[in-house]
Amino acid sequence: MDFNVKKLASDAGVFFSRAMQFTEEKLGQAEKTELDAHFENLLARADCTKNWTEKILRQTEVLLQPNPSARVEEFLYEKLDRKVPSRVTNGELLAQYMTEAANDFGPGTPYGKTLIKVGETQRRLGAAERDFIHSASINFLTPLRNFLEGDWRTISKERRILQNRRLDLDACKARLKKAKAAEAKAAAVPDFQETRPRNYVLSASASALWSDEVEKAEHELRLTQTEFDRQAEVTRLLLEGISSTHVNHLRCLHEFVESQTNYYAQCYQYMLDLQKQLGRFSGTFIGNAESTSPPPAATSPPAVAAATLPAVPTIPVVPTIVGVPSTVAESVLNPNEVKPPASGTRKARVLYDYEAADSTELALLADEMITVYSLPGMDPDWLIGERGNQKGKVPVTYLELLS
Repeated sequence: MDFNVKKLASDAGVFFSRAMQFTEEKLGQAEKTELDAHFENLLARADCTKNWTEKILRQTEVLLQPNPSARVEEFLYEKLDRKVPSRVTNGELLAQYMTEAANDFGPGTPYGKTLIKVGETQRRLGAAERDFIHSASINFLTPLRNFLEGDWRTISKERRILQNRRLDLDACKARLKKAKAAEAKAAAVPDFQETRPRNYVLSASASALWSDEVEKAEHELRLTQTEFDRQAEVTRLLLEGISSTHVNHLRCLHEFVESQTNYYAQCYQYMLDLQKQLGRFSGTFIGNAESTSPPPAATSPPAVAAATLPAVPTIPVVPTIVGVPSTVAESVLNPNEVKPPASGTRKARVLYDYEAADSTELALLADEMITVYSLPGMDPDWLIGERGNQKGKVPVTYLELLS
């Protein structure tokens, strides 16, 4: 118990000494040991790394999980060292709703068939999103979090120790300076005419005491200087390790970009496949919808809407070949072998770049002008486009038809 009290008193004295030194430095009443420029640069670089790593980590978490409640739940599970329960993605939930709606509307109806196809694509998108989130969490978020919770905590701890060692060193320097000033004052030669002999004895005794105090202060200064230099070297090595941290984070960043690239490539391919499926069956769906609709009594709503809307340019269509089904005509259609109609071709401006999927399609560049027309049996979402000697199918959604 006696040892603990003494240690507590000693720690309190050290804390008070450091507090006094820190306060006097802030008030400009005490000298401060300055670190070299290279060390200061290492400290600034470490702080910059920590701050930006925190921001990148938080924003990446928002990107992967926009729901703040879900992020808080995952954080609590992680702190409790428990496995995060599997959560259905928004795409998978949408796929479930679409499939259930298709069963209610009738999976054999045009709307039901389309819901099933779109729902299946949404399910695949949700699964791709789940894989991307898992990969990004392991390859990118985990290394950043490990740096903040591991390496940075160690660096912060050693920096605090270094700060305390510096305060101790400066406090010892201040005590040595005061002791030397008092020793010099005590060793000053007194005035023999105005000073009584008794004061000579007192002056000599005080000078000896201050000499002992100076020796003690110098000894403490050497010890604190050694401790400060040792701690500065330890902290310097940790700060120089930030370069290795940058290399590790760079590798993780490349892996994150690769995962994101694969994710978006999968999503693009899934949507491209869906677009082609819907385009292939859109003519059938429209035909079924028209055949099952009741005959108009007087003036049907579409006719009224068409009468009230401004005239929209249309693409001329070559008359359908009698006796040839549209599906058969489409299967044997080769854009390079057909000739444009004698009249009715149109000019169109390309809105977006388009990469041809096969030899029957025409690659497009944004803002270029091409000639377009339709052929019998073609998908209504596609046209034949011509640019010089090049010819092929082009999607209507990528074009702005000109009058």
